Amino acid sequence: MNSPEEINAPPNSLLRNRFLQTIILSSILLQIGIWVRNFAILLYVAEQTNNDPYAISLISVAEFAPIFVFSFIGGTFADRWRPKRTMIGCDLLSAVSVFVVLLTIHYGSWESVYLVAFISAILSQFSQPSSMKLFKQHVPESQMQQGMALFQSLIATFMVLGPMLGTFIYSRYDLEASIAVMGVAFLLSALVLVRLPKDTQEPRPAAVKGQFLRELAEGFQYVWQSQVLRMLGLAFLLAGLAVGVGQTLNLFIVTEQLGKEKEFLQYMLMVSGIAMLIGGGIVAAFAKRVSPQLLLAIGMISGAVCTIIIGYSTSVPLTLSVQFINGLMFPCVHIGISTMILKWANASIVGRVNGVLNPLFTGMMVLSMSFAGTLKNAFSVEIIYSGSGLLFLIGALAMVPIMRQKAPPAEQAQAAL
Repeated sequence: MNSPEEINAPPNSLLRNRFLQTIILSSILLQIGIWVRNFAILLYVAEQTNNDPYAISLISVAEFAPIFVFSFIGGTFADRWRPKRTMIGCDLLSAVSVFVVLLTIHYGSWESVYLVAFISAILSQFSQPSSMKLFKQHVPESQMQQGMALFQSLIATFMVLGPMLGTFIYSRYDLEASIAVMGVAFLLSALVLVRLPKDTQEPRPAAVKGQFLRELAEGFQYVWQSQVLRMLGLAFLLAGLAVGVGQTLNLFIVTEQLGKEKEFLQYMLMVSGIAMLIGGGIVAAFAKRVSPQLLLAIGMISGAVCTIIIGYSTSVPLTLSVQFINGLMFPCVHIGISTMILKWANASIVGRVNGVLNPLFTGMMVLSMSFAGTLKNAFSVEIIYSGSGLLFLIGALAMVPIMRQKAPPAEQAQAAL
């Protein structure tokens, strides 16, 4: 629970919050490790397999497949375990696994590189919902949206700097050095997390037979009984479908619509990352004046319009300008979703709510990625991007019935359990 001092804290006290300071520093270290890992694995596998598409696609499978299986489980356990201890333990286990895999790679089994992404993805499904629980406990409700905006800005910063950092370390040194950097980053993150406030939640007794499944089912029931969370789930699903297709076919926007070489894609991504960084800052400044439902709707309407324009544009300046606007508004989607989860879910079940909703986005994104190639063979880029824009628009319309709803008091949210 938030203390009276936290509840009455002025907005400019956000960065003085010890919890936020610690989590942000930990996130910076984790982002360094993740981006170095992503590009080291990508470039290494491409070299080892001579750019084999199947081998390269397995990287995404290793990163995203654990989300389907472990997000529900991780969210349920996050509600049972002490969150601080869980986060520190996950970072330590990630670091240990990295160094073990590093040894296997050193002695000749290069395929073990996939395990780095796979194990890290599994552990993140336990750590991330625990972070959400602590966020709800230690950040005043009036500052939640601003806090989410800070994290969005951090992610956007690494979208710009991460690829350069990962490529530089791998090119300057080698795979083993890159993997070692990741391991050290996770170790340092675990050390930083020691600064988190002491856990106030006692771990629950060991589950009796059937109790775990009952608690898992409670997460689905809680989401289904809340109109706001149901609509949020629908928006999550539609956004995942739209984003997956767009990410997969961006290369065809570059080569077919703009007539550029495939290397031009990095400039589009850089423009989007810079815009997201700026957009996160803008949302942080005005977050308290806008409801998270409206914020999400604005982001999805912007995504709809920008996606359609990008699909039809053959002008480089127009495409880059619209890409910038889209990146500027995209933080509204992320911040709106995260804030709604935190405000409408009781602290005792926020891990399970996150575990139910998060796979909807990722699952639909991976699903749409998998059939994007088939769609490209059957339809033009313009039609496909128009369809993606329509999905964003429908997601925005899903917010209309809940636009004026206020988050329930803590006791009311608890009663829904």
